[in-house]
Amino acid sequence: MNSVLYPVCAGVAFVALLYKTRVLRTDRSAAQLALTGNFLLLSITYTVSTPVVWVATSRAAGIVNFSGLLTQSCVVLMSACQQLVLLHLTHERATAWRKAVPRLIGLALVLATMVTLFSVATIQREAPNDFALSKAQYYPAYITVYLLAYTANQIDVGVLGWRYAKVAPTPWLRRGLLLIALTLPFALVYSACRAADVVAGQFGTDGRAWEPVAQIAVTIATITKIIGWTLPDWGRHLSTLGDGVRDRLTYRELAPFHRRVTALVPEPVIPLDPRADLRTRLYRTVVEIRDAQWSLRTWMDPAVADAARRRAEAARLRDDDVAAVIEAAQLRAALQAKAAQRPPATHTHAPRVAEPGDLAAELAFQRKLARAFAGSPHVTAALADTTSPRTEEAA
Repeated sequence: MNSVLYPVCAGVAFVALLYKTRVLRTDRSAAQLALTGNFLLLSITYTVSTPVVWVATSRAAGIVNFSGLLTQSCVVLMSACQQLVLLHLTHERATAWRKAVPRLIGLALVLATMVTLFSVATIQREAPNDFALSKAQYYPAYITVYLLAYTANQIDVGVLGWRYAKVAPTPWLRRGLLLIALTLPFALVYSACRAADVVAGQFGTDGRAWEPVAQIAVTIATITKIIGWTLPDWGRHLSTLGDGVRDRLTYRELAPFHRRVTALVPEPVIPLDPRADLRTRLYRTVVEIRDAQWSLRTWMDPAVADAARRRAEAARLRDDDVAAVIEAAQLRAALQAKAAQRPPATHTHAPRVAEPGDLAAELAFQRKLARAFAGSPHVTAALADTTSPRTEEAA
């Protein structure tokens, strides 16, 4: 299975490395350098772990299973890089290095111990497909040291990622750190499988039965973590894409409403340059709808607003939904009255009920208003409540 999964991980890691190398041209902070190092080591780890590359690398080094030591040493070095990234994200530079030094010393000791144990415990055949199993069975000390270091790092990274996600300054950084934290269960599954290998080895057997679980778990953890590490860089492009799609849908929904509302009061409509972008068109649409409301206020009967409120509250609508029903009813009644040239005896002085705080809130409300205007049964019922037989005939 590693002949399929590991090349995939290597490819994803290499793409992340190329992307991060581009980022380094404008940002060479300690966190970015450490993250680039992480992707480089990750690419090496999974490339060498591919069976055909494994054998060639060990043969070139002239040491049986040298590839195993190389890949697991890269994992330890990756641990150092990941610690540096998170510590520099969560602390000032001086504090981050002060907290990093004990961790780096501990990982250096782990690496030295692994090299020593490997040198006295090298088996005589290449094991590109079951190196961890062989080491767990015949040389448990080596794999135990590696496993303890790996597990401790995964827990530390998961906890730090979870903590910092709560106070991260940007949404995409928060999402990326949450993804990193959520890889911890998969990493622990991998660790549990490797620990089971060590135990099984002491009883003269091995862990081939659960080896696919270990490989799938570490693959999921690796790819998800790569996405999490890079998400703060490219996530903002998803936001831009999402905003564009949302603006297009909003414009398609508001354009017919705009035409209906401004049909009898064309004064607010200002011709736009045909080359105007979508955002400009959407902004002008919103403004002109509101201007048309004010122009129509002298045709709005307060009784319609009262009836619409009663209908909306009877239907247990809340907040902006109530406001949308009231404003839609007033607009429909005002357009009918103006078309028939029958102004109400008294008119409202405030055609707006909702007062959104910003453009995003205004767009969201006007979409509700457009839907209510087009087909809300509560609006239709409110108009029926306030329309006299004579007015119905005129309309």
